[in-house]
Amino acid sequence: MSNSKPVWYRSLYWRVGLGFVAFLAALLVAQALVFVWLASRTAGAFPAASNARLAELVASDIRDQIEDDPAADLGGHIRREYGRVVQPFVVVMIDGRAFSNRNIMPPVLLQNTRQRVALMAAGRFGGRPRGLLRAAAGGRAEAPIVVDGQMTGLVAVPPGRPAPMAALQPLGSALALSGILLLITGAGAASLLIFGPVRRRLRQLEAASARIGAGDTAARASEDGGDEVAALARSFNRMAADLQTRAAALSASDQARRQLLADVSHELMTPLTAMRGYLETLAMAELQLDAPMRERYLGIVEEETRRMERIVGDLLDLARLEGGGSALRRELVDIGALFERVGARHHRELTERGVRLTFRVDPVVRVVGDPDRLEQALQNLAANALRHAPEGGEITLSAAQGDTHVCIAVRDNGPGIRPEHLPLVFDRFYKADVARATGGSGLGLSIVKAIVERQGGTVGVRNDRGAVFEILLPTAPHP
Repeated sequence: MSNSKPVWYRSLYWRVGLGFVAFLAALLVAQALVFVWLASRTAGAFPAASNARLAELVASDIRDQIEDDPAADLGGHIRREYGRVVQPFVVVMIDGRAFSNRNIMPPVLLQNTRQRVALMAAGRFGGRPRGLLRAAAGGRAEAPIVVDGQMTGLVAVPPGRPAPMAALQPLGSALALSGILLLITGAGAASLLIFGPVRRRLRQLEAASARIGAGDTAARASEDGGDEVAALARSFNRMAADLQTRAAALSASDQARRQLLADVSHELMTPLTAMRGYLETLAMAELQLDAPMRERYLGIVEEETRRMERIVGDLLDLARLEGGGSALRRELVDIGALFERVGARHHRELTERGVRLTFRVDPVVRVVGDPDRLEQALQNLAANALRHAPEGGEITLSAAQGDTHVCIAVRDNGPGIRPEHLPLVFDRFYKADVARATGGSGLGLSIVKAIVERQGGTVGVRNDRGAVFEILLPTAPHP
């Protein structure tokens, strides 16, 4: 699994940032569209560029309505056509009727306009009012409604112009409501699209961690995606795999410990049972044993006692080697001298069985290690080979120099080891051929393996017209 950081465009941080930028952009576009739609409803809020122009526009429109239909509903027409106009105005007719584009007429404007209409009506000359083209008092704009050359009314617009935003004031609540709805909808959609998948994968990771906590070391989280959550899932899965490996190793170690206890109990029980039986026989007063028989029984007890001592000694030796409690020397080892001592140690048994022991040592072999421990390993291998070599057979001890390692081999010309037993011969108390292993503790090859590995080497076994045990040790540097 890769430990590299996610590609930037797959990073969760970038996705969150870009997602919210896109969300804000979409929100702004949506709000702009809503604004345009609402603004279109306010079309006509400023139908004229000035108050005077507005007054003239309204006066002309009412004149046309009267000319078309003298009985027209002027109030309804003004509310329909000018109800959206922001600037208020009033229309006062000669007959006293008054209209406005507002539901409530500006009282001051209405009063002043009525007075102006009364004055203009009283000052007619030649059918036209005088002074209508000059600015009205107070800065308001006025325009007469003239039908067939006669003034029938007056349109008055108060001074000043409303701010452009005044047109949107009636729509303020609609804008606020639409903005809130867009914000809620957009935030919900952004949360689902940006954080929904992340939340789902985090929940899967949480579920996997809960399963790990419950003892299911095979639980794994989904590694989909290339962001930080996927990197976290990969780290979690590596941790889970390590835990599974360690749990399996712990289970195997516990099983090996239980098996070791069972094997030790069995191996110790055999001599103890024999010793107990013979000692009980010797202790029976009613049983008359002659001196030779008594000596024979005592000899068997002594032999079983020594067998127990060898088993216990081998166990302690193996525990010290595997636990690192036994310090090893580091010095240049004379392999030829080691072979000579191995031959001397087994000379009597070799002679009795007619087994020939031969040595082959390269003159340039150089090994650094603990000579005592290496001799112990070779003695165990030679004893094992001697047990399996046939009468009149041959055992060969050889040492060859390689590029980086020295190969020390112990070969016999016996029947060899069956293939199914080869991977197990270095296990504690394992005996490939129980019938031929009488007297052995089953720990010799385990001790060989521990000694060689403490020296930084390896040991293996194969069949080649007999069993061949090979020790590979690092070669010593030349001075």
